[in-house]
Amino acid sequence: MADLTQLADQLVNLTVKEVKELTDILKDQYGIEPAAAGVAVVAGGAGGGEAAAEEEKTSFDVILKSAGASKLAVVKLVKELTGLGLKDAKDLVDSAPKALKEGIAKDEAEGLKKSLEEAGAEVEIK
Repeated sequence: MADLTQLADQLVNLTVKEVKELTDILKDQYGIEPAAAGVAVVAGGAGGGEAAAEEEKTSFDVILKSAGASKLAVVKLVKELTGLGLKDAKDLVDSAPKALKEGIAKDEAEGLKKSLEEAGAEVEIK
């Protein structure tokens, strides 16, 4: 049990870059899609359709569909909003459509969408 607690502590303290690397390893070496597994855990732990529907109403995902005409401005804004390094922010923008932030409040999601659209990006909230 102490080993599991240690593992949990290590996972909680991962940086964004380390989480990305872990995601790539799980996907490439083991064929596991961490995002899909996370959704299954949330849906399974919700305890029913009513609770799952309630969860969907309070958490939103901001999806960057494309950078638009001013890619540089969008990369800089993504870097600022996510705390990623410049290269990671550029990679995220280049791989659009891609989730920028997941499981956030509606107000925050709308604020991010507005900022990104002002910079020229095409954004969707799910």
